[in-house]
Amino acid sequence: MGLSLALNTARSALLATSSQIAASARNVAGANDPSYSRKIAALVTGGGTAGVVVVRASDAALLASTLAATSASAARDAVLAGLQSLARTVGDTGGGASPAARLGDLAAALQAAANQPDNADLARAAVESARALAGSLNDAAAAVHAVRAEADAAMAASVERVNDLLGRFDLANRAVTRGTAGGADVSDSLDDRDRILAALSEEVGIATVARENGDLALYTDGGVPLFERVARRVGVGATAAFPAGGTGAAVTVDGVAVTGSASPMPLASGRLAGLAALRDGAAVQYEAQLDALAGALVAAFAESDRRTPPVAGPKDGLFTAGAGGSSGLAAAIRIHAAVDPAAGGDVARLRDGGMNGAGYRDNPSDAAGYADRLRALADGLGAARSFGPGLEIDGSATLPSFAAASAGWLEGRRKDAAAQADYQRTLLSRASEALSNAVGVNGDDETALTLQLERSYAASAKILTVVDDLLKTLLDAVR
Repeated sequence: MGLSLALNTARSALLATSSQIAASARNVAGANDPSYSRKIAALVTGGGTAGVVVVRASDAALLASTLAATSASAARDAVLAGLQSLARTVGDTGGGASPAARLGDLAAALQAAANQPDNADLARAAVESARALAGSLNDAAAAVHAVRAEADAAMAASVERVNDLLGRFDLANRAVTRGTAGGADVSDSLDDRDRILAALSEEVGIATVARENGDLALYTDGGVPLFERVARRVGVGATAAFPAGGTGAAVTVDGVAVTGSASPMPLASGRLAGLAALRDGAAVQYEAQLDALAGALVAAFAESDRRTPPVAGPKDGLFTAGAGGSSGLAAAIRIHAAVDPAAGGDVARLRDGGMNGAGYRDNPSDAAGYADRLRALADGLGAARSFGPGLEIDGSATLPSFAAASAGWLEGRRKDAAAQADYQRTLLSRASEALSNAVGVNGDDETALTLQLERSYAASAKILTVVDDLLKTLLDAVR
């Protein structure tokens, strides 16, 4: 081997080793970044010299699994958070402020008033118990509306974040395609792009399609394009109010609805999907149960026309919803002003009837010991009645059992959501761990590699020193 060839070989070895050491140093610096992928400095030889090409560790299948697990976990967490808010605010059958518990209090108060119909204090206690029951339904309806409003606001914030991430993805994707076409090192740009994909998958379920020059196209998990050469616009309308049983504004991608029953290709995962399911699904269903309970209360305590023949039909008695509007019966229910002392009413009308005029009185003789109406009202609470279809619980039950079933339904949904959220978190943890093991940095391995490269560098430097000494000797001999 000639001295010039040895010199060139040692020089190229030094350059290659220094590039490998630089790549290893990048790996050590990025070891604590979960979005960082290991950089591999591969040696390429030819023409008597050695070069280095930096490639990035990757696993497309594991990345897709991690993105899918991230989206599913975010959707379950969004639903669980909303159901927990409802459960905390509304309470359960054992809670003193729950509708079911208030129903039990009202039944006991009516029975006590029936046992002593001439006792005005017991009648007043029954009216106050009815007021507390109406208030618990009002509070429950308000909690539902608050959860829906919070979900709607969170959806708007999520849409804004998706648009921001799509804009950042466009920049990162352009850097990758330009660098790939020019033969540059795009490993850091690929890390940036994957980091954006991970954040985007939290908001919406995504699928990726690889194209030439490292280009990526993005679609929702329902099949709607999110990014194809350019970012598509994601939007959501503002929901001014939530009418009873009504749904909120749909999320759209380029005008195509991706949430709601009218969506041709709905989202299946991601925070947006979970919030939409909460806002327009579980919360609406629970509100329907509350409205059914309020409607049954109004019907159970309604007054009938006692004239012969009746001149008018039944009218609201102890409980009334008034105009009601679009807010739902549970939000509008209250006690009748004619029996409400705070509104100038007379609690004796609970015993005698006549809240809607003399024609609706059950006790025309004003007998102080008249208890038939009070007993009938107490019995009515325990009578089976139909609450209507589509409530996901038994539509034929007594008022207390229906209220208990409704609270049980909510707790069941919360429990199922918690179990699903735990499962998805575990799945995400396993997928992230597998991806990290495949493409992440092991600090011990990098340290060992760096030591090995330092020895190689020292060996190449030693060759240069030897060649330098030989050249000096040769030159001295020539002189």
